[in-house]
Amino acid sequence: MIYRMYFKRPIDFILSLFGLIVIFPVLFVFSFLLFLTNHGSPFYYQERPGKDGEIFYLIKFKTMNDKRDHNGLLLPDMQRLTSIGRFMRSFSLDEFPQLINVLRGEMSLIGPRPLLVRYLPLYNVRQARRHEVRPGMSCLPAVNGRNLLSWEEKFEMDVWYIDHLSFFVDLKILGLTLAKIFKREGINASENEVSTPFYGES
Repeated sequence: MIYRMYFKRPIDFILSLFGLIVIFPVLFVFSFLLFLTNHGSPFYYQERPGKDGEIFYLIKFKTMNDKRDHNGLLLPDMQRLTSIGRFMRSFSLDEFPQLINVLRGEMSLIGPRPLLVRYLPLYNVRQARRHEVRPGMSCLPAVNGRNLLSWEEKFEMDVWYIDHLSFFVDLKILGLTLAKIFKREGINASENEVSTPFYGES
């Protein structure tokens, strides 16, 4: 509890600031390449619920272009995924701008992943507990099977994390996250693309 109340946020701030400084050259290069590839902003912003369900704008690199069909509808995701975007996803580089969300206090390095706003009314009381803490760039389900897990299993892991939140739990998840990134397992690809939608309790 002491770690959660007094130390987690300062550690998030320091590590995210340090991370942004260290990887700034990488962020700059990919921002420029995506600007050229997408003919516009290298970033995209999406509303997500944070702590206590408060809405914030999640920041990610924009790995897909905005090409549309003759009816003006966006083409399927895989047709819009650029080559540079595919490379970035393979190393989870598209997630790095979320360090800005962490720096601003909207997210944490470790915590339940911020899901879609439209899921908010679908949670039961226990599942809604995932909003008791700031959402994270990585989480317990991400390093324990991720999309092989059902939504119910993921939510149970989120609640377990909240009940057992500690420095050593965060450190373990962070270490496993970095290991998966280096193995190119892509633990943080968009939930919209790799998971079935959540429709609430059956």
